[in-house]
Formats: sequence, C-alpha cells, structure tokens
Amino acid sequence: MSLVQVTDLTVDFGDTRAVDRLSFTLEEGAALGLVGESGSGKSTVASALLGLHRGTGAGVGGSVRVGGIDVQEASGEELRRLRGGKAAMVFQDPLSSLDPYYAVGDQIAEVYRVHTRASRRAARARAVEVLDRVGIPDAARRARSRPHEFSGGMRQRALIAMALACEPRLLIADEPTTALDVTVQAQILDLLHVLRAETGMGLLLVTHDVGVAAESVDDVLVMRYGRAVERGPVREVLGAPREAYTRELLGAVPRVDAPREASTARGSAEGDASEADVVLEAVDLRREFGRGKRAFAAVDGVSLTVRRGETLGVVGESGSGKTTLGRMLVGLLEPTDGKLHYGGVDKPDARGVQMVFQDPVSSLNPRRSIGESIADPLRARGERDEARVRARVNALLERVGLDPAYYGRYPHEFSGGQRQRVGIARALAAEPGIIVCDEPVSALDVTTQAQVTALLAELQRELGLALVFIAHDLAVVRQVSDRVAVMRQGRIVEHGTVDEVYGAPQQAYTKQLLAAVPALDPEAAARRRTARRELAAA
Repeated sequence: MSLVQVTDLTVDFGDTRAVDRLSFTLEEGAALGLVGESGSGKSTVASALLGLHRGTGAGVGGSVRVGGIDVQEASGEELRRLRGGKAAMVFQDPLSSLDPYYAVGDQIAEVYRVHTRASRRAARARAVEVLDRVGIPDAARRARSRPHEFSGGMRQRALIAMALACEPRLLIADEPTTALDVTVQAQILDLLHVLRAETGMGLLLVTHDVGVAAESVDDVLVMRYGRAVERGPVREVLGAPREAYTRELLGAVPRVDAPREASTARGSAEGDASEADVVLEAVDLRREFGRGKRAFAAVDGVSLTVRRGETLGVVGESGSGKTTLGRMLVGLLEPTDGKLHYGGVDKPDARGVQMVFQDPVSSLNPRRSIGESIADPLRARGERDEARVRARVNALLERVGLDPAYYGRYPHEFSGGQRQRVGIARALAAEPGIIVCDEPVSALDVTTQAQVTALLAELQRELGLALVFIAHDLAVVRQVSDRVAVMRQGRIVEHGTVDEVYGAPQQAYTKQLLAAVPALDPEAAARRRTARRELAAA
C-alpha cells in the first residue's frame, strides 16, 4: 500500500474551489514536490493530508489515505495519532508555529510526550537529541532558548526537529525555505536530503520555487487552479516538460547562468559615464546599534555610487547589513558616521529617493484604500486639487498594470504581486530619481517575480530611474542588475559588474553564495550539494 493515496480530492471554500479532483500517490521513502504559483492549491492539499480542514467550514470531498488511515473518516483520536506520529508538517513561518513564551526544547518535548507517553526527563533528552540531529550547535543549552533567540534558519531547523521527534513515516514541508537567504536555504535542503537518506521517511515538498524542487525530490506534480497539470520524474518534467504551463513556469525562473537583458545604463557600469551621472554616493557609511559593550556595527565602512539609469544589486545573507544600508540610503536611518550625497546634495529629498519595501502588507495601511495610500506623496508635496490627485493616482495604477477602478479597494483585497505593484506606484508618485527596492520579490512566486522585475525594468527605461536592488536571491539580482555589491557582516567584500562578480568571483564568500543557488537540473543540484560540502570543509 502507498504511504499516501489521494483520489479525486476536492476542497471548496464557499463558492471557491481550491482543489479540483486531484489524485496522486506517494510511496514509502519517496519524495514528491507539489509545484505551482500562489493560489494553485498546493498548501490546501498539504493541509488535507493531515485533516487540517476539519471544522473550518471547508468542503472536502474524495479520498485521502495516509499511512493506512482514511483521513476523511478518521476519529479525532486517530487524527491525533496521525499528526506528529505517522506524519508531521513543517510550515513556512516558524515564528507563527512556535509558541513565543516557551523554550524551544520544551515545545519539542511536549510533542514527544503526547505521542509516546514518555517521562519528562526522556522527552527533554529526546528534544536535545533531535535538535543536535538537525544541526543546532550546543543543543543542550539552546534547547532552553525561546524562539526569538533563534535566527530564521535555526527556527526552521527547530521545526524540523519537532517533526522528527516521533520518527514519522511522512514529512510534509510547506514552503520551508521561502523566507530564508540562499545559503540557509541550501543548508535546510541539504538537511532534508540527509534525513531522508538516514531515516527512509517519505517527503511531500510544497514550493513555488522550481529550483528548490529540483534539489529535493524524485517526482514533481505541477498544479494550476487546483488541478494537476503535469506529473513525472523531476528530471523529465524539468528537462523536457510536455505542458505549455510547465514550460511557462520554468521560463520565469531566474538563473545565475542566464544572460541578462541589456539596459540603458550598461555604459555607466563600465565606468565611462561622467560624474554628472552620479545620483547617489555613499562614503564610509557606518551604522551602530546598541550602547557600550553591547554596541555593534550593522554597516561598517560602506562606500558606493549609483548612476542615473543603472541598477546596483546588493546581495548577502540575512544579517549582512543590506536592509540597514538601504534604510540609510533613503533617510529612514541616520548614519552613525560617513557621508551621503544625492546628486551633489547632502540631504535626501523625498521627491528624489523612494523605497519599495519587502512586505507590502505591513507598509500599506489596512484601513485606507490603496488609492489614498498612493496619493499620500502627492499631498505631501502640496497638491490640493483633488481632481488632479485622483487623475494622477489613476494614471499611476494604470502604469503599474492595475485597473484605476481599484482606487477604493483595500490592501487585503489584492494578491501579493498586486500589493507590490501598489508599493511601486506609491514610490513613483513622488517622481523620484532613485528607488531603493528592499527584497521586493522575495515573498512572490516565480511568475509574479518575473512580472514585477519586468515592470521595474520597463519603468527604469522609460523614466531613467536609478535602482538599488537589495535581495538575497542571487539569480534575481543577476537578472536585473548592472553592478553588484556583495555584503557580509556589514561590509562590502566584493564589488563589480554582474559579469565580473558572477563569472569570475574573487572572494570565497561570493563563491559560497553562488554554490548555494538552487539548480534546475537535478544532476547539477547534486554536484552543487557536493561543492557546498567541500566549501564548508575548506
């Protein structure tokens, strides 16, 4: 009998059908990737395997069997034995999955005790054991830490440890690396690969990142609008896709080895532009946080220039200082030391420099319509004619690919990609010369990423904008940038044109970042996994 057997699964939320007659199987020890855009129904399927829709008002039809248990017909007690015992789930956001009040080790021990009736002492020992197994250093001590004391990668490892505590036969990982930088993502994927090999557990990986699937699974099931579009061995589906939608999905994936489009600013990247083209210059920027012995420099001695019409990419791991640098460039943070010059002016002008934030949900007021949010910069400049404000906002909405009729709608009524378009429209309202984009596509699926980056490139060509593009995704940065600055521990460790940095990196850290980028070819993914081990050991 298959470990997972799904037959004609349907899931309805009111009048919306999220999953439509989906069927698939997963054998013991195998790995299957559910791949598709946001809204394709992937996470809904994952939740259905553990009966998580029960009691939510969702209508679930068809048959779901996991480890011999009929999930649809199972009693509450049977579901409790299934969840965590035979099958366990790792969610996308570990902060919302871990209780902020309790120590991480205590939360893992509680799961173990519920399923095994072990003593408190044995449960605590098991918690330390699995934390050590997933690579948490000094596991006995860190087991007493609370979630906020862990980094993002460590929190995700802790969730995997919790899932492993009861030795499940199936691990369901729902977008487990989406919020992580490229090196931590690679570490988590390598960990899942090793755990599968050692324990023989099955893996169902839900992801919108095709490269992540290539690194991790045997078979791929491509989903769209709740239906299966294509299924087969990962090498066949990604190497020679049969369906047009699969080809479209693969075509949207940014690649570090793909040639980038020429932009209007290539000449400035080679250094033949005049000094008059420099719209932003940073000299020895430093930003400290904390006081006394606890003071530390998030940005330490960074110098850079940005010219009219070009894109400077800034890459690095989480904690490297990228976002702090970006906030100083737009004037949201004052440098502790160093100088900033904006086209010869020493103070940032709101009209001259704007920012597009990583999370459009938190940067937009949920109680105000998106039209009113876009209008704020216009009113801040002194525009009092409401007819002209409305006309300008409508033009901006249209320019970023949104219907002007959306003026009165609220942020929650939009998808992630649409909300990011609203953020871009708001930045454009002030008619800036420079836009700093802080991880603008990190939370978006690959097709939406491609749409947003294409929009930014089009606006840059049309308006002559200078862009500072901050991201941890090296493939996206290669696609959009003229020059790249690699940051580590608050400093720029390598800087040059895209071809120089990606084609012939000089620093070991840059090589390590590039080796961590997922490859679409499973064989190349295996070679990179080996390269990562060698770099880590060097």
